Amino acid sequence: MTLVVLVLVALAVPLLRGGLGRRSFGSSADRVTFATLHEASLAAPPLRSGLTSAGATRAARHLRNLLGTRAVAITDGENLLAWDGSGEQQHAKDAVTHARKATADGHTQVLGPDGVVCQDPDCAIRIAVVAPLTVEDRVVGSIAAYGQAASTGLVRATNEVARWVSTQLELAELESSRTRLVEAEVRALRAQISPHFVYNSLTAIASFVRTDPERARDLLLEFADFTRYSFRRHGEFTTLAEELRSIDRYLLLERARFGDRLQVTVQVAPEVLPVSVPFLCIQPLVENAVRHGLEGKTGPGRVTIQARDQGSEALISVEDDGIGIDPDAVRRTLSGEPDGDSVGLGNVDERLRQVYGDEYGLVVETAPGAGTKVSIRVPKYHPGVHS
Repeated sequence: MTLVVLVLVALAVPLLRGGLGRRSFGSSADRVTFATLHEASLAAPPLRSGLTSAGATRAARHLRNLLGTRAVAITDGENLLAWDGSGEQQHAKDAVTHARKATADGHTQVLGPDGVVCQDPDCAIRIAVVAPLTVEDRVVGSIAAYGQAASTGLVRATNEVARWVSTQLELAELESSRTRLVEAEVRALRAQISPHFVYNSLTAIASFVRTDPERARDLLLEFADFTRYSFRRHGEFTTLAEELRSIDRYLLLERARFGDRLQVTVQVAPEVLPVSVPFLCIQPLVENAVRHGLEGKTGPGRVTIQARDQGSEALISVEDDGIGIDPDAVRRTLSGEPDGDSVGLGNVDERLRQVYGDEYGLVVETAPGAGTKVSIRVPKYHPGVHS
């Protein structure tokens, strides 16, 4: 992208004819650089939402300023998304036709008066330079620069602007893919947790319907609040306080099933409650602790949840005194192999690494018969992470 911007800087001389050129901003080269980067910065945000009519319309004026042409047209190959500049009534209807060959073979096309027909002898537009827009080697649309005469400089400028726009569209697609991936992982986690938990919770609630209707009602309301949080559709992140509040509901429902066998200790430093964390990154660890801390074990089991302040990070741990897990099984789970015995560990580990980096994956301490402790380090502040 740096090369594209530098070439755009060299090609943006037309911008000096505007008001920016009259300001005192260092040398002529400084003014060109500032003006070009300013226009590019204004065009980038709408393009980062993808190749849409709304985004193209907002970006077109800035792209025309970069090119210094009479008009600019942006298409998606089949439809005109935006036209900015003069000649809209005469030429906009033909913009898709003008772009057809460029979008078909992926090469820039220069159209002369025979291709850009205008009946008005004083027409300001006689030629078009049409460059394809690509995302991962796929042609997704075109940008056309319209003017009175073609030149090598205009062809070069149009190509560079097209490459820059394509880069923004690729970034938009990467962001969209990342969002879809995160959503898919959360959906997979929900699907993994839900059948096990829902069945047990509803069974526990049903057991109180006749003997203690008031408690059954309260538990049903807690169950509704828990599922409403777990299946919410907005936001990749939540606060640690919200995650712990949902975990408290989860444990309340599990206590209804296990009774005094489930003992819970929660120690949380108030300083870390506002810290943003990936949605559903702790609850699966607590469910895993309950399963391994109680199921298959005789007598009571204890689950300990801690969240401590460690300077620039929050240290969160979930520990049980249960039957433990085979360390090899844990390694297989964290390496991506499916293992139904460890609810969501691989999913949570992968999401933490995607958000914060590989050094922030899960740390699991366990052995058969020795219980399990799962620890997470979370930066208090991280770019792009906010609830």
